[in-house]
Amino acid sequence: MDTPLYELAVERHIAATPAVVWDIWAGRLAQWWCPQPWTTVVRALELHAGGRFALVMSGPNGEREEIEGVILEAVPAERIVFTNAFTAGWRPQAPFMVGVFTFTAEGQGTRYRAASRHWDEETHRRHQQMGFDAGWTAVAAQLAALAERRD
Repeated sequence: MDTPLYELAVERHIAATPAVVWDIWAGRLAQWWCPQPWTTVVRALELHAGGRFALVMSGPNGEREEIEGVILEAVPAERIVFTNAFTAGWRPQAPFMVGVFTFTAEGQGTRYRAASRHWDEETHRRHQQMGFDAGWTAVAAQLAALAERRD
């Protein structure tokens, strides 16, 4: 059965190796995850299947958004997949998305792809209206800036 992915995605070439981009993605998540001037506090980032993924994002006007989910797959320097359909211990919660991040060698750098897959068209449209394209493009640029300085 072909079920639509209801996917939103951004891609970017980053002038750093997949290993470096992975290290920045995982090790410095708080520095690039939200478009500035928003900030991120990493509560948990357990990069293995079943690991906890928990963040708190804060905006300049007191906005606050918490993300609680589970890592589905983590292959160093290749792929990270998480969902907010579950919390730690596989406790179900109302799902919003599955995040799929890939790091593919391209020339002397990396083709970085960040995708958000949704369960239905309504959630897909809502995420797009929330500013997916601008927001995820901005954070990909922040990730690239950190990785390119390090490589």
